[in-house]
Amino acid sequence: MAGIGLIIVIAVILISMGAAMYTYTQYQTNFITVNSGEPVTVGPVQYSITLDGTNSGNKETQPENTFVKIRIDAENISQEPTRISGGQFYFVDEKDQKHEAVFGEFSEEDLFNHKLDPGQSSSWTTQFDIAYDDQEKYHIIIRPLKEQSTVDTAKICITNC
Repeated sequence: MAGIGLIIVIAVILISMGAAMYTYTQYQTNFITVNSGEPVTVGPVQYSITLDGTNSGNKETQPENTFVKIRIDAENISQEPTRISGGQFYFVDEKDQKHEAVFGEFSEEDLFNHKLDPGQSSSWTTQFDIAYDDQEKYHIIIRPLKEQSTVDTAKICITNC
């Protein structure tokens, strides 16, 4: 009798371990690495990211270091509207430090929060305040919004790839 109970306990443990491993692999982040200008799909949106230069800000917003501006070309390839936010984009330096976008009224193209309808494409810019050195290798990370329900995350090399 005790032998059958022991077998049942071991079977339950093995089944629960198998279910945990399956769930873990289903929700593990899928990193997609591309170079600047190459298309990359994160959730329902296909992006193309390029470096759009550096600047010193404007009268209202001055950087501590240098503003590095990127151009974001995006197309909604799904059948549902989706949202794009400047908070999805992170600038990563050679020390693997993440820098968040700086929001301001720099131009009409600044990305803050935008709805993208099915099949619609658009282009925006956003800035990051970093100690920029044109000899270093920099990346942009694109994280999906929660409503986009995907495990994809893109890493785009934008300089010295």
